[in-house]
Order: sequence, then C-alpha cells, then structure tokens
Amino acid sequence: METKEFTGRLPAFESRNCIPLGVSPDAPEKHRRFRAKHDLKITLLADPGLQMMADYGASKGKGVLGIKALGVRRSSVLLDPDGKVAFHWPEVNARGHAGEVLDKLEELGAG
Repeated sequence: METKEFTGRLPAFESRNCIPLGVSPDAPEKHRRFRAKHDLKITLLADPGLQMMADYGASKGKGVLGIKALGVRRSSVLLDPDGKVAFHWPEVNARGHAGEVLDKLEELGAG
C-alpha cells in the first residue's frame, strides 16, 4: 500500500523538508478511519469533486454503459517550495513509489 510506504519513510521526507500528502475523492471521515486502521502518519486530503486532482492531472475520464464520469488516476506531483510543479508522475505503481519520490528529491537537491 502506497500510503504505508510513505508513512514508513516519513522521516526521510521530513529531513528533506518535504511533506507527503495523499488526495482522494473519499470523505474526511473515511480518511480518518483509513488512517487509524492502517496507522498512517501522512495527511490525506479529501477532494470529492475531483477538482484538485483534475488541476494536477490526476483524474481521467471513464465510461460504463455509456455513462461518462471522472475517475482517479494514481499519479504523483512534486511541488517546489513556491507551489509550482517540480516533477509529475502521470501514472505510478504503488509499490516502491515512495523511494522513487525520494530519489527525485535527491536529484533535485531537496534538503
């Protein structure tokens, strides 16, 4: 699980002045239960309308039985201290992704 990897490597992110955040369309109460169940330490943000995810390229159109809707694309965005996109992973594999992000921070000279 991606959020567990980020939680497990949280000290490495913090030492680089990086704060990992997760975003999903789930409600805040569902996030609280999920964090408690899995003992997660990262913050999870609720984006029920998918607006933030659309802004960062993390939503995708999907259709079932002719009904069009927005879905979630597992992706990551690394923001610089000014809030600008420093790097974007448009499609990620959950396993090992925390390490990829740490490697990119190292490459960019963060921390």
